[in-house]
Amino acid sequence: MMVFHRESGQVEHQKVADLPQYLAPGSKMVVNETRVAPLRFLARRISDGREASGLFLSRAQQGRWLAMLKGSKRFRSGDELELMAPHGASDRGGGGDRITLHARRDLHWEVVFHSAEDSLIVLERSGYTPLPPYILQARQRAHSGEPDEGRDRSEYQTVFARASELPSCAAPTAGLHFTDQLLTAIASRGVERVAIELQVGTGTFRPVEAAMLSGHPMHHEQCRVSARNLLALTAWKRDASLVVGTTSVRLLESLPSPIPSQFFETARSMVATGSPDAAAMDFVTNILITPGFDFQWTNRLLTNFHLPRSTLLALVGALVGLDQLKELYAIAAAERYRFYSFGDAMLILP
Repeated sequence: MMVFHRESGQVEHQKVADLPQYLAPGSKMVVNETRVAPLRFLARRISDGREASGLFLSRAQQGRWLAMLKGSKRFRSGDELELMAPHGASDRGGGGDRITLHARRDLHWEVVFHSAEDSLIVLERSGYTPLPPYILQARQRAHSGEPDEGRDRSEYQTVFARASELPSCAAPTAGLHFTDQLLTAIASRGVERVAIELQVGTGTFRPVEAAMLSGHPMHHEQCRVSARNLLALTAWKRDASLVVGTTSVRLLESLPSPIPSQFFETARSMVATGSPDAAAMDFVTNILITPGFDFQWTNRLLTNFHLPRSTLLALVGALVGLDQLKELYAIAAAERYRFYSFGDAMLILP
């Protein structure tokens, strides 16, 4: 873990296990508790055996789902596809699950699941972990053989992820550094963990191709804060509290500052009536954070080293400055830090 002190410019080289020493007793740590669902799929058209791959994006109207389908021009409305479940899925009742392509929606397909079960149950047995494209491509180049779906599901999931009807197609990767032991050490230091939920979408992988960052068409993501955790934000201390990951930053910086009192009144009522985990705030954000952004909530950030030409990199650059960010990434490369989703961490301090 690279530790960067913004005011002094000091750079330290530590381990994520050292994180508790940088957290003040009585402070808070915000994490994104979204859960990655096995939304990637492999399928075979019933009529002729043509194989295809794709990604389920989100629930659509009337119980259907929107999906991306590779080579979608080769398919037609009404085509029936059998999901090709991961190896060993038959032990969980998998194999034979089917979907029908209902209608085109711009670049996506609206699909219908044949099973009367909830679609997320079907995906648990017949879907694949939606690993980032560059990881899947690297595996193909390496001819690494049959993937271990069980291992992928375990490693591409944070320890604090919770089941939700807002499944993500990518992990909040800064959260992958945490173990139960590290969370216990942080809690014993008197740091309160505050969970929020931002549904990570495919737009997080979309590179910036516009000539100016402001011209990038930012994706929309669903956000949710429970009554219990919204109340925890009443005593937020910006200078002392840690935000884990760029997805947590995006949700927090989409909130008004200060939050209107009526939201807290609603949250208190929900807690009093026994609904502390119900959503007190539920909204969509397409916030684009670029250099010059005025951060209202974020002053300490734990993040990974990001892909070039990404909105994630722009967000970190907004916090530390682009010139400084280039220097830090040059140091990381020289020190052989690992980049991207399963890579190392950077702790940014005031």
